[in-house]
Amino acid sequence: MAREQGLGLDALVDVLKAAGEPTRMRLLALLAAGDLTVTDLTEILGQSQPRISRHLKLLAEVALIDRYQEGAWAYFRLKGEGAGVALVRDLLAASSVSDAVLTRDAERLAALKQARSEKAQAYFSRNAAEWDELRRLHVSEADVEAALKKVVGTEPVDGLLDLGTGTGRILQLFEGLYRRGVGVDASRDMLAVARANLDRAGITKASIRHGDIFNLPLDGRQFDLVTIHQVLHFLQQPEAAIAEAARMLSPGGRLAIIDLAPHALEYLRDDHAHMRLGFSRQTMAEWLEKAGLSVEEVVDLAPEKDRDRQLTVTIWLARDQRQTTVADLSEGGKALAYAGRP
Repeated sequence: MAREQGLGLDALVDVLKAAGEPTRMRLLALLAAGDLTVTDLTEILGQSQPRISRHLKLLAEVALIDRYQEGAWAYFRLKGEGAGVALVRDLLAASSVSDAVLTRDAERLAALKQARSEKAQAYFSRNAAEWDELRRLHVSEADVEAALKKVVGTEPVDGLLDLGTGTGRILQLFEGLYRRGVGVDASRDMLAVARANLDRAGITKASIRHGDIFNLPLDGRQFDLVTIHQVLHFLQQPEAAIAEAARMLSPGGRLAIIDLAPHALEYLRDDHAHMRLGFSRQTMAEWLEKAGLSVEEVVDLAPEKDRDRQLTVTIWLARDQRQTTVADLSEGGKALAYAGRP
């Protein structure tokens, strides 16, 4: 990875001015630990909402934090990269672990995350019976995850995007593989579950976003790996979701789809809102090719002789057909040239 460009004098002073205030430094410490709302921050810091909002505005102006909307709520977090962010992380690392104010903030943050986790767990428990019933129809999740990890491999990736993230399990499964992760889901209840699970696992390099899988709230061509795990059979137009996932891939990036092979369990339509009864290899290959991807590997995970397990899980791995070549890495800094899909 290329070394991040440093800050010019004016930009450096701006970052130091923004961070060099007690409340804003406390905010940066909290936002380095995950996604929080203004309400969360006012509860932890004991300050008014207008004051917190004003501080956040100043931090955003020097590109230290991200803001994104989720319905009526706005979430904030420390940016994942940038020279200014690197400086802030150094400043936070230099703070005393025994500082009374930062320690109290951390304790209040832990209490808030615990409350968030309990609320999410209550939702999860209410739906656990239905999910358990579906899981019993195919090979174990452990087998699926092991096969998926084998297909994806161990080469590190810069960005991972998990569509229909649900509980955030994929972000946890590949935690050691990516530098930054994003999980997107349309269900705010499931987002709460995913955030709680990431908090519990101590994963701060992944964020959770509310969004439509057909119209993602993200810029394209920025993820090396995109995953869609057991989502497409719920969609009326799965091919449109695949096209949108392909738009997210960086040149040469990969898309991993985990879903069901064709089956005849019609009751899943009415009882569990399945729009599609699985996908054939041919159909999936046609959709992937249309989206500008080439299939690299397909793995079927069929249940062993067990009459209760009637569904085969299939993993498709496809790659963006564009190839990245370095035209010139001289001091002049020529851009990368892309060949293949426009």
